[in-house]
Amino acid sequence: MSAISYMAVPAKVYMTNWSYFTLAFAPVLFSPFIIYFLIPNLRKYNLTSAYEYLEYRFNVVIRTLGSGIFISFQIVRMAVMLFLPAIALNVVTNFDIYLCITVVGVVSLVYTMFGGIEAVIWTDVLQVVILIGGLILALAVISFNLDTSFVESARIAMANHKTSLGSVAVNFKEPTFWTILVSSFFLFVIPFSSDQSLVQRYFVSKTDKEASGGLWINAWLTLPCSILLFLLGVAFYLFYKANPTELSVVMDNNDSLLPWFLISQLPQGVSGLLIVAIFAASMSSLSASMNAISAAWTTDFHERLFHCSKQSSLRTAKFVTLISGLFGITVALAMVTWDISSFWDEYNRLLGLLTSGLAGLFFLGILSKRANSAGALIGLAVSIIVQMYVMDHKSVYILLYSGTGFVSCIVAGILGSYFFPAPVVKVPIKEEYITGAKEDPINKII
Repeated sequence: MSAISYMAVPAKVYMTNWSYFTLAFAPVLFSPFIIYFLIPNLRKYNLTSAYEYLEYRFNVVIRTLGSGIFISFQIVRMAVMLFLPAIALNVVTNFDIYLCITVVGVVSLVYTMFGGIEAVIWTDVLQVVILIGGLILALAVISFNLDTSFVESARIAMANHKTSLGSVAVNFKEPTFWTILVSSFFLFVIPFSSDQSLVQRYFVSKTDKEASGGLWINAWLTLPCSILLFLLGVAFYLFYKANPTELSVVMDNNDSLLPWFLISQLPQGVSGLLIVAIFAASMSSLSASMNAISAAWTTDFHERLFHCSKQSSLRTAKFVTLISGLFGITVALAMVTWDISSFWDEYNRLLGLLTSGLAGLFFLGILSKRANSAGALIGLAVSIIVQMYVMDHKSVYILLYSGTGFVSCIVAGILGSYFFPAPVVKVPIKEEYITGAKEDPINKII
């Protein structure tokens, strides 16, 4: 849960309804897909970076390209995750936007650089307590300030279609129920298969079962957290319907609704705690990105170019964490002066354009034993072309952009591979497979 979703989901529900709630079920519905297809097929290699798999399955060019795409995207992601919450807080609190960006960025950078993946995980544990506690507290405050009973409030919300899951028409150009359901598959599978900040958590687990258990914990915690976010959006609607004069006239962005409520309706100490929750969400996203960038750069570039010791690699990883963090902070500060109407829209375009094809490469390698490096390059190129066409012609709803890129990469990659010789794949396998302690699963795909 990033600071963006923490603020954007209640604001979206306030303006519309629960049509996006199907996305909350994606981890529960589709975690088995990741557990069955991805986790065993990646953990059987002795990986630090997810993109090592792309070299084992295809070649070093595909690995380098994949890692480079990931690093570039994460730099932009860090900047957006710093900038958008800061600008929302600036609107309603008058906090200096440059100070917000700098403080949150530097604090995240320090503990990530010195604590590594362990610091990222344990700070996430503390931050999620603050995030969930903040949602419950905000809901409690609104419920005590409403004159209507719970039953009456629910009736008003349903009468105004605030709990509607949207149209059930089959129209993939609009956010109907079926559009959101289909897109939820891709929006879940793509990052959980190709994003180093998530995939590396499979690698640091001791067993496949432990890695799968972590994914299930994520799934069953996402659902109640999402329910709280959607309920908060309905609560905002009920509160401001009863108290329309309490809305800020200076807000030009609905994503500022949550911080505005915190500042205008809660006591100073309580509102401060919830502002901290927004900062905590930003720090959680930033630390994971910085740690993942350092792992990808060190493994995919530094250790390939320089045959160095583990101590040298660790020093490099810390240095890369520092540089990537400073670069992300710098880009976020620069965004303050950029004249772009919607950073979030541009971010989502970039998300679909790059990450869907990257995830497609992983599943291309897993699902097709005939796929080769030439086919992988063709698949990635076709994915980008298809994405640009779909975006330009608005062929499908924006949440399905990633799906078109993901599917086109796999299909084009398989077809393109038949124009080139079949691959000869040689991969290292973990010791337990070599010694026969476990059945070698590599024969399932090769």
